[in-house]
Amino acid sequence: MTYDLLKGVKVVDLSRAMAGPYCTMMLADAGADVIKVEPPVGDETRLWGPPFQNGESTYFMSVNRNKRSIVIDLKKEQGKEVLRRLLENADVLVENFRPGVMEKMGFGYEQVSKLNPKIIYCSISGFGQWGPYKDRPGYDLIAYAVSGMMSITGEEGRPPVKAGVPVSDIGAGMFGAFAIVSALFRRVSTGKGEYIDVSLLEGQIAWLTHQAGAYFATGQNPKKMGSAHSSIAPYQAFKAKDDYFVLAVGNDEQWARFCKAVGAEHLLNDPRFRSNPDRVRNRDALIQELEKVFSTDSSTEWVRRISEAGIPCSRIYKLSDVFTDPHVLARETVQEIDHPRAGKVKQISPPYKLKGSKFRIALPPPVLGQHTEEVLRELGYSEEQVKNMVKEGSVLITSTSLAGT
Repeated sequence: MTYDLLKGVKVVDLSRAMAGPYCTMMLADAGADVIKVEPPVGDETRLWGPPFQNGESTYFMSVNRNKRSIVIDLKKEQGKEVLRRLLENADVLVENFRPGVMEKMGFGYEQVSKLNPKIIYCSISGFGQWGPYKDRPGYDLIAYAVSGMMSITGEEGRPPVKAGVPVSDIGAGMFGAFAIVSALFRRVSTGKGEYIDVSLLEGQIAWLTHQAGAYFATGQNPKKMGSAHSSIAPYQAFKAKDDYFVLAVGNDEQWARFCKAVGAEHLLNDPRFRSNPDRVRNRDALIQELEKVFSTDSSTEWVRRISEAGIPCSRIYKLSDVFTDPHVLARETVQEIDHPRAGKVKQISPPYKLKGSKFRIALPPPVLGQHTEEVLRELGYSEEQVKNMVKEGSVLITSTSLAGT
């Protein structure tokens, strides 16, 4: 089963793509009952691919486990009535439409809070619900650029690059989940609901941390430094005789041990490199000296020698290395589940462990409309009412739903 930290919390998930679904997956993994409300065409990421696994999008499946899928056509009045009934007893609503869309549908915060004053309502958007940019379409790449994050990512003099995963989306989802849980905690004592406004842009600005601090202090835009660190040296990837590896010398005591481990004791007496501030100021000269040393042997040998001296370093893993690594396997970072269409599907476990229980995935990523009938019955609809809603197209039930069609 999933963790039971949020057992009893009901989440209505109107989100799609990455940011909202990542947020609600975090809640679902913690034990919340997440009901994913999809339009008749489904979450658009069901069509994002390849790759597909037996016709199911691996993108969609990566962030939608432990949820139940119900298909409602919110363009039909009966569909809206189903959503109202869902929201009357829900604890949380998560949506990531453009600002104003939910209000036009009749489900803005002011409208929903009249139905359910205790609801925690979380809106995730590119630029937030107010401000000059609120109506701009907000994709991960755009937020990454506007936040300044892209300006400090990559190598100096090279074209702009982004991270290998949609960090603006994922970061916003994480901030959303944190804010929701915080609001739920406060509601225990106050009984009050809350409206939460999360933006991709501000999530990335928050992640600027020490780079923003340096800018505030100096007024200078930080430079792109590739794998290097702006305030620590040496702390970056280096080329050995055969391949690259990474090295992180975090303090002067480590620097002394590092120099002895790689046979570069002469650098200890060089005034340019005596302290970390010295090494940062003379970074270019330091790198040149270390590149000479590392060019004489293999990356495997350097990693071995430096690691034995207790200095953080590593070869650079590909995903095929990550998911066969003995430590990753020992931590049960990957779990395999049975999906009704895709077959055996591997999923990444939550990045936290609880002492008293083990995480197990309770529900595979749902097939579109898989739980429509189940949820409608829970809401009190009769068999005849369900059939009528299906007939008029207000809801959709798939052949994999519990009762079948």
